[in-house]
Amino acid sequence: MSRALIIVDVQNDFCEGGALPVEGGAALAAEISEYVDAHHGQFDHVVATQDWHIEPGAHFSEQPDFVDSWPPHCVAGTRGAELHPDLDTEYIQAYFRKGQFTAAYSGFEGLLAPDDAVPTGDRAPGSLPIGGAAGAAASSDFAAGEDAIGLDDWLQSHDVEEVVVVGIATDHCVKATALDAVQAGYSVTVLRGLTVGIAEDLDDAFAEMEFGGVDIA
Repeated sequence: MSRALIIVDVQNDFCEGGALPVEGGAALAAEISEYVDAHHGQFDHVVATQDWHIEPGAHFSEQPDFVDSWPPHCVAGTRGAELHPDLDTEYIQAYFRKGQFTAAYSGFEGLLAPDDAVPTGDRAPGSLPIGGAAGAAASSDFAAGEDAIGLDDWLQSHDVEEVVVVGIATDHCVKATALDAVQAGYSVTVLRGLTVGIAEDLDDAFAEMEFGGVDIA
C-alpha cells in the first residue's frame, strides 16, 4: 500500500497580498514545508494541486457572492497562480491543475501538468512559470488532450490507497478534495493544523468531512 500527501492550492493568490487571500496562508506555506521536510519519509508520493483558471465562466465575477462566484484569481500563467515561494517544492512529484474553463474545487478535478510547466526548484521567487504569460495557451492544450491524466488516475497508477490532505482553504478546496478522495475509495486524513480556511469558525467544515468519512488529525 502506498501513501500520498496532497498539498492543496498553496498559491500566491490565496495568501496574503494575493487576489483572494486567506488569513494565515503565507505562514501555512512555510509550515507545510517544515512538515514535508521532517516527514517526507512517511509518504511514498507528494503531489500538489493548483487553481489554474483560463476562462472559468461565472466562477469569476466583478460582484462576487463568495459562495459560487469570486473575484478573478489564479489566472493561468500569472504570478498569482504560482505556488507560494515559501512552499518548498523539492519533494513534490506531480502537479494537478484545475478549473481551466469552469469552477473546480476538488483536486480530483485537476489534470496533470506537463513536466516543462512546473517549478524546478531553481526558479527565483515571484518569477513566472516557464512560458510566462503564454502559460494559459499552453494549459488549454493539456487540459483538452485525450491523454490528460487526472489525480485519481495518477494515484491509482502509483498504487496509492491512503492520502493525507493539507492546504488552502479548509472549507472549500481542502474539503472538496478530501471528500472526493473518500468517494474514490481512498483512506483519507486531513491534518487540521496544516490547513487554513475562509470562515472564522471551521467546525462545520471539519464536521462535514468527518461525516463524509474523513479522519481529522
